[in-house]
Amino acid sequence: MGVDPESRFEEIYGSSYGLLLGYALRRCPDPDDAADLVAETFTVAWRRIEEVPEGDEARLWLFGVARRVLANHRRGERRHEQRTAALREELAASRFIAELPGEDLSGMGRVFRTLSEEDRELLSLVAWERLDPGQISKILGISRNAVRVRLYRARKRFARGLSEAGIEYPHVVAVEGNAL
Repeated sequence: MGVDPESRFEEIYGSSYGLLLGYALRRCPDPDDAADLVAETFTVAWRRIEEVPEGDEARLWLFGVARRVLANHRRGERRHEQRTAALREELAASRFIAELPGEDLSGMGRVFRTLSEEDRELLSLVAWERLDPGQISKILGISRNAVRVRLYRARKRFARGLSEAGIEYPHVVAVEGNAL
């Protein structure tokens, strides 16, 4: 084998990509999954380039790898579905589900939904998760001072929205503690 590994891989990739993609597309309902299958197959080929047989045997070897990658993907999907089903059952029995707002939101809930995603996240971390600015700064990867400034502004926007909706709630702009 006088060809360097990179050239060999490029040759194998060029001659087999379309065939493997067709194989994957016929077996995966989602084109993104098919693309992932092909990418993973070629990743294995790159790592094991010295083991890839010569000639037409390389294509067959790649199909074997693709078949195993697909089997692993399907096993992973089944495990994910099982875990999701178990989580759904656990959540259905949870007292927290009863506490979540339904579609019939209160006036405050409707105002909350009008806020930006960033404002809702900050206010939720304070009110629902009961985190302080120091803890939030670690989660968001920003300084404690930046959290305080953003939180102050989010609270002001929320209070303004409540006021515009005619909702009286004096604790909304509290600077420290867990009140919004």
